[in-house]
Amino acid sequence: MTVTADIKELAEEWLRLDKDKATTDEIYKLLVQGNNDELEKRLRTRIAFGTAGLRGPMQAGFACMNSLTVIQASQGLAAYLLKTEKETKHQGVVIGRDARHNSEKFAKLAAAAFVAKGIKVWWYETPTHTPMVPFGVRELGAAAGIMITASHNPARDNGYKVYWSNGCQIIPPHDTGIATAILENLKPVSWDISVVDSPSLLVEGSLGLVREQYHKAIIAAAQPQDDAPVEMDSNLRFVYTPMHGVGLRPMKQCVEDLGIASQMTVVEAQAQPNPDFPTVKFPNPEEKGALDLSTETADASGISLILASDPDADRLAAAEKVSGAWHIFTGNELGILLASYLFERYPKSKPREKLAMLASTVSSRMLYTLAQKEGFHFTETLTGFKWLGNVARDLGKQGYDVVYAYEEALGYMIPQTVHDKDSISAAAIFLTATSHWSSQGLTPYSKLQSLYKHIGYFEDANTYFLSPSPATTTAVFMAIRALGDPYPTQLGTRKITRWRDLTVGYDSKSEDHVPDLPVDKSAQMITCELDDGARFTVRGSGTEPKIKLYIECAGKSSEEAKTGANEIQGDLLKEWFKPEENGLKLA
Repeated sequence: MTVTADIKELAEEWLRLDKDKATTDEIYKLLVQGNNDELEKRLRTRIAFGTAGLRGPMQAGFACMNSLTVIQASQGLAAYLLKTEKETKHQGVVIGRDARHNSEKFAKLAAAAFVAKGIKVWWYETPTHTPMVPFGVRELGAAAGIMITASHNPARDNGYKVYWSNGCQIIPPHDTGIATAILENLKPVSWDISVVDSPSLLVEGSLGLVREQYHKAIIAAAQPQDDAPVEMDSNLRFVYTPMHGVGLRPMKQCVEDLGIASQMTVVEAQAQPNPDFPTVKFPNPEEKGALDLSTETADASGISLILASDPDADRLAAAEKVSGAWHIFTGNELGILLASYLFERYPKSKPREKLAMLASTVSSRMLYTLAQKEGFHFTETLTGFKWLGNVARDLGKQGYDVVYAYEEALGYMIPQTVHDKDSISAAAIFLTATSHWSSQGLTPYSKLQSLYKHIGYFEDANTYFLSPSPATTTAVFMAIRALGDPYPTQLGTRKITRWRDLTVGYDSKSEDHVPDLPVDKSAQMITCELDDGARFTVRGSGTEPKIKLYIECAGKSSEEAKTGANEIQGDLLKEWFKPEENGLKLA
């Protein structure tokens, strides 16, 4: 497939390679209609394989998620594994999927591609939540894992997520190595999905082999043996929603293991997997209105606490009724609550300086501040659990006891269970912590207020722009850099005391001006620290046409912090991003 190929040639190439009637019909119809614009969108650019694997709309074309692109990705990954990992055939790959449209078909096609290369497949027989794949990779000693999911994306999307043998999402150079191998293995070798259902020496149903161990790991993390077990509060009642996804089964097992199964009320309208997500605009607990059915259910039952997973159950949201109104915890608020509990219960017999926690650069500085105050180790990473997981593994090798990592987008990692975000293990910690706090006369919300008194009040003014094109995003960031030499030193009335640009590779704080985090010239990302202690990160999204702003201010009161954060947002809009001038649409 060459860039200069005629669009009809690309369509013919698609029809020659694709054996899925649904998608061959799509391209054939577009060809007959002479709809070259749509064919260009679908065929000209190949769906990019990156550290997040693949994700996109399910439709025909090289640019989309479909049977052919899944086979090609699987063949490339198989070839790369065979080249880089000696025991791949014997170790095998774990393959799981959620309950989205086409997830089962895509998972079976992936399995067929690995079997065709003589690689063992550890097959998850039923839809499951994403964390089971990285857990299974470690438990079964697999060379890699694949999860077919698009997480909390709209119903029309699906994705292909890859884990390495260490149970973490892939990072460079594996992403580029796999992407290259995909291009070298475009011709499908097998479409035979019957290999999964027929007796085969190379395919082993394995969900039963790992599920029990996974839940044991969760309870070991929530109720460690070297600590006095927390007595679960018999008055603790909460509502749970799996948001039409796959979270209910593991969550039921989790609360059963904690001894509080009867204290959970499920949002029935969202309890069972439904790939159309009929009751929510977007199946993302962060989105406005996503928890409406949960609050209705809780109000009807007189319950004041809500937990929610996204459809693949790797993200966790929580809400508490406070003074008659629902407070939905932000990702950062829930993040510091979990961190504070894990710190407070850490055995006094262990050296505090070897205790380690992590957060990504777009997350709150609350965890950093708590670490400074209490003397445990904190590490900041690039955005995403691919970095949090891999850096946590590296810290473990250096002798640190890594107990926690989080990111503001409702992602919480309990490394005792998996080196990736996991709503079920996070929920187990949160419910245990809530029981512990209740014995002190506190709720999660009142505990949060006591934490603010301890470390200061932190408020954010996060937002994002919709950008018309990647070229616009790049141009906007180039214009920002040009506001100073070598970087701008002022924003509004505040001085910039640190400028870290992970695109060009410059950090004003380090002696040699080399940043403390990896540089990526293909991604736009700038972090600034200001003279009043505020900090913000602005970056172009790697998966959506967005420019994201993460702004946080600390103060002696919530109002003071919020005012500061809002001022910084206003200055960024006026001085840096200039939405009207640049055609950016504010969310």
